Amino acid sequence: MTVTGPVLTARAPYAQVDPYADAVTAASARFLYRLNPLAKLLAPVPAIVLLIFTRDAATPLAFLALSYAVLLVGVSFTRRLVAVLLLGLPLGALIIGIGFSLWTDPSHVDQSIVVWQIGSWTVYAGAFAVGLATGLRLAAIVALTLIAGLSTTGPDLVRATVQQLRVPYRIGYTALAAFRFVPRFAHELEVIRRAHRVRGAHGGRGPFAVIARWSGYIVPLMAGAIRHAERVALAMDARAFGAYADRTERHLVPFRTRDVVFIVLFLAASAAIFFICNALWGSTPNPRVADARPWGPA
Repeated sequence: MTVTGPVLTARAPYAQVDPYADAVTAASARFLYRLNPLAKLLAPVPAIVLLIFTRDAATPLAFLALSYAVLLVGVSFTRRLVAVLLLGLPLGALIIGIGFSLWTDPSHVDQSIVVWQIGSWTVYAGAFAVGLATGLRLAAIVALTLIAGLSTTGPDLVRATVQQLRVPYRIGYTALAAFRFVPRFAHELEVIRRAHRVRGAHGGRGPFAVIARWSGYIVPLMAGAIRHAERVALAMDARAFGAYADRTERHLVPFRTRDVVFIVLFLAASAAIFFICNALWGSTPNPRVADARPWGPA
């Protein structure tokens, strides 16, 4: 967002998370980059909250499809993003589903179908359904959060909270400065590691060599952090940070009609998904599965 108008941008694919990363031009069809960060954060919140209380597998599957459709149209794709959406999320949901199916108390699930049996240990289809539904819920929640996470930069989010939510700029920009320390630390750590490698310090293999190598990074990294904090404090004091109740904004992040339309459409789609899934399958398709709970004391 600039003084003259909106800029359609996407964050450049860097190895580290940098809130001030250079932006690359995105196609005009990637509409998520033109929306206010608060609209992209608020629209999925009701669906995320309601997904926590669902028990069927159809509802999270529908929200996964909705999230993927919005991301497919709204953001620029990279190989890493494709790998996360097509491999990471499905594989994570499957692993979590299997884990929860092993953790579910078999006395509270449908025992009519046996999935596998090893000795006296039996896993029933009801337990597997509970675990799979839990994994799908978590995957759907993660996919909904990616709508804002993949199309929003740190500075724009802070500016939106300061301008629209009236968060004091002392809090907003201080949090942004603290968040900026993360890529700074990553860069300084890489410089320190290369310097040690050039000098041949802490060579060798094994756990003791690793401990010695990482212990040698602590002191220079802390010294660099203190120097950087002092520079940031001096820069903020030189700009009279905190001297006045409010400050003028060079970069405006307005809340437009398009943001309201996006929120309304997303809420309408979420309500339609919940209504249709509840009407066709119900929130608890199996009464015994609904009462399933992990092993443990009652």
